[in-house]
Parts: sequence; structure tokens; C-alpha cells
Amino acid sequence: MASRWSSWALWASSNRCPNKQQCRRCILSAEPLRRFGDSRDRRDGIEDEPAAPLGEQPRGPEPPLHPSARSLRGLDWFIFFVADVQTGFGPFVSVFLTTQKWTQVDIGFVLSAAGFASLIGQIPGGALVDAARSERLVAGIAIAAICVSALAYATHPVFPMVLSAAVMHALASCVLGPAIVAISLGLVGHAAIGERLGRNARFASIGNGLAAAAMGACGYFLSARAVFVVTVLLLVPALLALRQIAPAEIDPERAHGSTPRPRANRPPTRVRDMFSNRPLLIFAGCLLLFHLANAAMLPLLGSAVTMRSARWATLLIAVCIVVPQLLVATLSPWIGHQAQIWGRRPLLLIGFAALPVRGLLFASVTNPQLLVIVQLLDGVTAAVFSVMVPLVVADLTRGTGHFNLGQGFVGTFVGIGASLSATLAGYISDHFGSPAAFATLAAIALLGVAMVWFLMPETQPAEEPD
Repeated sequence: MASRWSSWALWASSNRCPNKQQCRRCILSAEPLRRFGDSRDRRDGIEDEPAAPLGEQPRGPEPPLHPSARSLRGLDWFIFFVADVQTGFGPFVSVFLTTQKWTQVDIGFVLSAAGFASLIGQIPGGALVDAARSERLVAGIAIAAICVSALAYATHPVFPMVLSAAVMHALASCVLGPAIVAISLGLVGHAAIGERLGRNARFASIGNGLAAAAMGACGYFLSARAVFVVTVLLLVPALLALRQIAPAEIDPERAHGSTPRPRANRPPTRVRDMFSNRPLLIFAGCLLLFHLANAAMLPLLGSAVTMRSARWATLLIAVCIVVPQLLVATLSPWIGHQAQIWGRRPLLLIGFAALPVRGLLFASVTNPQLLVIVQLLDGVTAAVFSVMVPLVVADLTRGTGHFNLGQGFVGTFVGIGASLSATLAGYISDHFGSPAAFATLAAIALLGVAMVWFLMPETQPAEEPD
């Protein structure tokens, strides 16, 4: 009797395998039938393979995915228009609210509330994407919510409305970022995710640059309110691009960091599992140190340049923002490709090491032209991080179904570091001067480099044949 059920189970598993072969994973998934026999089959049918513990990577290569060119182009343009939409909520918020006779205290309170909402929304946002049945639907709702926020800014710039809109925008962004990466992973799988993330970063960078220029022109020739009107109008092409992504081509298990298998009985997402994954905790700590050193560096440079030459300060900061974006657009696909060849750790070290060098040069260089050249290091760092952060999280949560929760977990540490950076740098600058503040940020960044060097393991999974 047992042998008859074993043969039936192996036949079922071979038909379930994409390659019609009896691979190790399929044989393991058939084990419950062999063990429990008739009663298990009558009650539940074939039982799924249990989820791997968090951080334990499944063995064997995954079957390749072959998404259509239409879906890939749709993802490209969706990311481009999302970057356009998000650009409207950058410095333009402060400019617009100032034109509406808002006090700097009120503006600061709204921005702080949005930052706090973004901080606490990271983990729930990732968990929501993990629990969702359709990543496309989640992304569409999130981008629509952001455009509703922009419409609120444009039509009712009163304190309660603007505060609600800022919080809505922050929470929607906590969902939109993980959803985009989840769609990418579901389309191409782990084998090609490095290059796909590089392509994502290229389109996001181009979108940011073009949108900043277009919205700046609208604000200059029309009004500051026009920036938010343009943001709302961009909802239409963004949703049209999202429709080009075929939902059937998004592998639901890969999108959540699971191994390919039937969708039923997917393991639940649990926040406490994050605290047992030592490499993920180390990586989150490295990112906290990095953003503690990085977030205040460009604003601090702007203050220092303004004190030296107020006339050229705005132009210089604009150039310091645009030039790194061009470098990100150029380097990101190459970094995604090299991550599959070199591994993750060498590229992480390059990205982390560029920051202390940049901080020390900012502390000593005063020539405006040289400052722009130094700012190129920010482009190198941004190109590395735009690809490597989601890629390393995908490595560390592979096979668990917790990928998007992992993104939210890491994002929380990023938010903590970024929120503390400005206060720390401002205090040191007021009491000891800008050079001392830059040197302190460089020292913190150097500590992050040491943490990556001594503690962070290589996360690229070693594929084993079936």
C-alpha cells in the first residue's frame, strides 16, 4: 500500500515540476503523501513543502522566467512616471507652502509628521505587500493615493488638509516602493533581479531629473501650485504603463521571496522573524550608520555654500542634485550586472567607502567647481544603493515569503538614521563649524565601512544543480 502511494505521489510531483522531472524539491513535497497515505490524501491532497527558516536559502536553481517585452517595458515606464510623481513632493512642498504665507514652524511640523509616518509605516507597508494577492493592484492604489495628496495640496492648502495629505503620501510611499520591487522580482526571478534593479534605477533617475526640470519650469512660468497639478495629471500615464504589465507573468511566490510552489498555504509574515536573521540585522545596522552620515551632507553643504556666496548657492545645489542623477542612470545597469559576477559585498564596500571620502573632501574643499566634482561620489553611492539594498534583502529573505517585510524592516533603520542625521549635523555645525560637522559625518560613514568589512557576509546564493 505504501509503495503504491509513493509511486502516485512521485508521479504527481513530476507533473507539478515545471521541467516535468523529479527534482529534489518535488520529491520532498511528495513526502507527506508517502508518510500519511490514504487519510492525508482524502483530507488535504498534496501538502506543500514547509517554508524555510528566515535567512535559509533554498537549494537548487529556480526555473527561469520569461516575461514578455511588453511587461518589461510597462515596468520601465511605470517606474519612470512614479519618479515623476514623487518629485513633486520634494523641495516644491516648502516653496509652495511659503507662497501660501505658511510659517516655517508649520511647514516644519508637516514635514516632520510625514517623516514620522514614513518611519512607522515601513514594516506594515512591506507586510501589506507580502499579504496582497495582486502587487499591481497595490501599486495602482498607492500611486492614486499620492496623486490625491497632490490634489489636496493644490486645491485646499489649509493646515488640516495639508497635514492629512502629507501623511497619506508618506504611507502610500511605504507601500509603493516594496510593490515595485516585488513586481520586478515576480517578473524576472532571483536569477535576473540584479540587472532588473539596475534598469529600475536608470528609469527612476531619468524620471527624477526630467520631472525636476519640468516642474521647476512650471513653477517659474506658471505658479508653485502648477507643480501639484502636473503631479495629478501624471497619474494617467502611470496607470496606463502599469496596465501593460501582464498579471499572469508576475510569479506570486517569487514576488514575495518564496520558492516557486502552489500559492495555497503560504507562510504567514511575522515581524519577529526579522530579529533572528543575523545578516539582515547587520545589514540594517550598516544602512543606519550610512544614512546617519549621508542624509545631512548635502543640506549642510548648501548652508555652508550660502554663507560663502549666497548668489551662487541655489545654482550650485541644483547642479549637485542633477549631476549624481546622471551618474546613477549611467552606472546602475552595470552595477546590477556586476552584482551577479562579483557578488554583493565588493559593490557594497565601494558604495559605503565613497561616503567618508566625500565627507572629508567637503570639509576641506571650498572651490565651487571642485565641490561639484566631489558630489560625483554621491552618484556612485546612489547607483550602488539603488540596486544593492533590495538585492541583498532579496538574498537574505529568499525562500521565506518575507521579502517585502524585509524591505520594510530595513527601511525602518534607514529612516531612523536619516531622521537623526540633520539634528546631529546641525548641532555640531552650530557649535564647532561646518568642517567639524563634515568630519564627524565622515567618521560615522567610516564606521559603516568597517561594519561591512568585518561583519557583513556575502549574500549571493550559490546555485546547486538538482
